[in-house]
Amino acid sequence: MARPQEDEIGEIIQGCIHKNEKSREVLYRKFFGYAMSVALLYANDRGEATEIVNDSFIKVFNDIRKFDTSLSFKSWFRRIVINTAIDRFRKESRKKAAIQVDELPLHDTEPGVISKISAEEIFSLLNNLPLVHKTVFCLYEIEGYNHEEIAKELRIAESSSRVYLTRAKKRLQELYQLHFNS
Repeated sequence: MARPQEDEIGEIIQGCIHKNEKSREVLYRKFFGYAMSVALLYANDRGEATEIVNDSFIKVFNDIRKFDTSLSFKSWFRRIVINTAIDRFRKESRKKAAIQVDELPLHDTEPGVISKISAEEIFSLLNNLPLVHKTVFCLYEIEGYNHEEIAKELRIAESSSRVYLTRAKKRLQELYQLHFNS
């Protein structure tokens, strides 16, 4: 027996499939906050995150017929938001000169450095990283991608993914020590 919330989401999705504007508005309002929390992981600021969210909703509304109702809408939507952020990253990185990363020896940072601070403080620290470092860090540490997958998604060398992750961890550790160990 389906839970009431699942039934409600199913009805909203059916309305979206039939291009019902009220259903689209309800879906947007219901999942905007969730989408924003995901997009903020991959954006430089709230404005960019809002653009990622809005672009994601456009994709959802265009592809809602492809959604398999036996699966979780939230998981499907999260994947769309992440892919939209990755697409945006690719577009932005094409605009900038290609950055070559030399092979560097990899040294991991201390484990547990950021486990003692709040989510808001983590977002603040992440927002101090260059976008490529932040994106690789979030894909690896939060989404569970491996370096091969990250390299493929971001169209970078696998070794670059490792270097960016190491640099992100090192910088986060430095920022943590600067802001929280004073």
